[in-house]
Order: sequence, then C-alpha cells, then structure tokens
Amino acid sequence: MKFFFMTVVILFAQTGFGQQKEFPIYEGSVPNSKENDFKEIKGNWGGDHFYFGNVTKPTLTAFIPDSEIATGTAVIICPGGGYRVVAVDHEGYTVARAFQNIGVAAFVLKYRTPSEKTMHKPAIGPLQDVQRTFQILGEKAREWNIDTSRTGIMGFSAGGHLAASAATHYDKNYLEDSDEVILKPAFMILGYPVISFSEGLTHMGSRNNLLGENPSQDLIDSFSNELLVTPQTPVAFIFHSGNDKTVKVENSIKFYEALNKNGVNSQLLIYPEGGHGYGLDNPSTPSKWFVECKNWMIANGWID
Repeated sequence: MKFFFMTVVILFAQTGFGQQKEFPIYEGSVPNSKENDFKEIKGNWGGDHFYFGNVTKPTLTAFIPDSEIATGTAVIICPGGGYRVVAVDHEGYTVARAFQNIGVAAFVLKYRTPSEKTMHKPAIGPLQDVQRTFQILGEKAREWNIDTSRTGIMGFSAGGHLAASAATHYDKNYLEDSDEVILKPAFMILGYPVISFSEGLTHMGSRNNLLGENPSQDLIDSFSNELLVTPQTPVAFIFHSGNDKTVKVENSIKFYEALNKNGVNSQLLIYPEGGHGYGLDNPSTPSKWFVECKNWMIANGWID
C-alpha cells in the first residue's frame, strides 16, 4: 500500500517561530486498522494537562524553529499514557516548545492507542505510526530545514517504550510501503521510560494494553528493549526518578547497562525523587533534565 503525504502549509508568526499545525499522518485508510465506531476522547490528568484516548487516526504536530536558530536537528516526541491514552500536552507540546526554542524541530506524535477492536495487529500499530513519521520527515526535510541523519526519537513512560522500540526495531519495516525510508533514529531521549516487558520489571498496564493479557514469551521478549541492544543501537539520554512507583527505575538502569555493555555512548540521570509523569520539570529539584539533555546534545554534536 502506498501512502501519500497530505500537503501541509505551516505559517510563521511575527515572532519568527512557526505556528503549530496538527495534521493526519495517513491520507485515506490507516494501515492495520479494523472498521470500528470508536470516538476519540479528550480528558484531563488534573489541572491543565490533557490527553487523548481511543486514538484511531494518528496525527503529528510540528514545532518548527525560526530559520535563524535552526540547527537541522529534529526530534519526534512520543508522549506517555500507558498505551491507553496519549498525554500530548505536558509530555508533548510543552517539551516540543522547549526544543523549538533551542533550534531543534520537534514533532509531537499522537499515535494510535492499541486495541484488538481497532487493529489487526495491535502490537505494531504505534510503531507503524512512528515509522510513518520518519517517512514524512524524509519527504518534508527541505521544507522544514531538517537533516534526517540528525533526527532522533523521544518518549515518556509508555511513550519511552515506543521510542526505545523504534530504536531497537529500526531494521524491521512495519509499513506496507516499498519506498526506502531511514527508520533508524540518530539518538534517543527517554523520560522515566517503560523499557522491559519482563515479569517483575515491566509496567503491567502498558504491556497488557500493547500485547494483550496473555502474550507469548517470544512476544514479550521481542518488546523487552533491554534484550535487543546491539553496538548499532542509537545513543541515548535517559532520566528517571529513584522513587518512581509507576515505572521502576530499574527499567532505565537495565537499559543503560545494556547500552554500556555494547559500547553505545549514553548518559543516565537518576533523580532521588520526583515520582512519575512530571514532563518537563521535576518538582522535587531545581535541577533541570532539559538543561542536561541540551548539554548532552551539544557534546554529541546535535546542536551548537
């Protein structure tokens, strides 16, 4: 099946920074979808943070920096939500604006929430959406002033699992498309990520929502990203909190150990406190992971 990208025009505000434009990543039918009557819902975590559930038509929101500060580097952001909802606000748009302000083009992916009622193969649905996003960025690279060899993937919580999966499954094309697409991220940025689906380590809600309640051991292993690291895996910046009661910090530790063992130059930041789901700012400390991430990106040559 050939997917054609819908024409998108992004306008620029007087400040020089691009206004945000949300658009569907597929035109026409969405691959791997069943006919369904699901209605997308919008809800709140509390306060002003909102999310979307029952997502069956994935979209992308582009945050393009002013050309005077654009570095050519880009990042695809996968918000969290346990593969049940997509927390596009504080784990998406807020973070994307921070990247936009330092010259990094950021793209918030509202990926499909997997369900046997809406997908033939729920386990690969979100990964298809990530790979389609890489395809779109390749098609629009010149217009958006981005370098596909400097495009990374980012994710929070279950979105971190999706981002890590994209970085360890890049040699598998889940799209029904014959065009050659660069699917390997240049780097990963993972915030309090679900990494493993192994018993005793995983966030069971995320695993059940993606793989179902009785997955085979082979399927569990194929989405336990700490088992899939090779010397070719992209470099990573990872941050987590030691007192995270939702996703065990051991997920990040195990993944870092696997990266380090394979000679993949990565950085791990563990806060003593902060819990889970804080997005851009950990309220327990004045230390900002984004500042450390920016320094890591400078050290690796992704930004000046």
